[in-house]
Amino acid sequence: MGKHVQLVMGPAGSGKSTYCKTIQEHCQNQRRTVHIVNLDPAAEQFSYPVSIDIRELVTVEDAMSKLSLGPNGGLVYCMEQLLDEIDWFKEQIDEYEEDYLIIDCPGQIELFTHYPVMSTFAKHLQNWGYNVVAVYLLDSHFITDSAKFMSGVLMCLSVMYQMELPHINVLTKMDLIWSEQNGNLATKFKREHPFEGTKMDLEKFLDPDIPRLIDELNVDMDAKYKSLNTSLGSLLEDDPLVGFLSLNIKDEDSVELVLSHVDHAMQYGEDLEPKEPKDAWGDDEEEAEDRDY
Repeated sequence: MGKHVQLVMGPAGSGKSTYCKTIQEHCQNQRRTVHIVNLDPAAEQFSYPVSIDIRELVTVEDAMSKLSLGPNGGLVYCMEQLLDEIDWFKEQIDEYEEDYLIIDCPGQIELFTHYPVMSTFAKHLQNWGYNVVAVYLLDSHFITDSAKFMSGVLMCLSVMYQMELPHINVLTKMDLIWSEQNGNLATKFKREHPFEGTKMDLEKFLDPDIPRLIDELNVDMDAKYKSLNTSLGSLLEDDPLVGFLSLNIKDEDSVELVLSHVDHAMQYGEDLEPKEPKDAWGDDEEEAEDRDY
């Protein structure tokens, strides 16, 4: 079936673990074998079964106590330690080389934008013959504020440039946005953004309408930032790479849509053997020959 890996990335709290669990359960319902890899040495508990766990090699707690490092420094050390002992990970992953892997990555975004550790890790996967796709998650709360959303778009773009992988951006927790009884978040969204029928107009976020977003920034922010906003808008318009899929984990069609885009990005299923077509009677070739007319 080939080697396929999702690298699930995004800021802390963006829903990476929930995404991993949801995709695994969805695939299991389709009788697809999926294994989840924990790549966060600071993780404490999981809502899904873990097939490979970096904490068997190194943990942030150990790095902090032995080297007198803070949480961020300890995390960077752990990821560099993983690269130094990449053969250990190769031995672990070889046990699942014909299976579909989802790697739950740490939430410290500087690992993807300021250090080469994650891009180097991805290159190892590719050198081992894996088709790799980066799945970048952004909390849908970002769409309640244009400035916050623009910062999220710039983070996505930075990660895309650094990782140099097929890339899918996903707005998570849409079930919270769509809930009519979700208190402050839904209320704020209803007040600040238009609806179409019973659903919100999300098009300017899924396929970012940069001029419209910049106009909103200029209204919300001090006039001294207008030149900066204009420059950011020009950057994003000149290189329009960032778009989003929306994910509502309570909607099977939404989950399937995201998964189908991810599968397509890493060519999953293209190496499957085609099935022999059945004849008009629904029989295979031998049965057709033996049929008594």
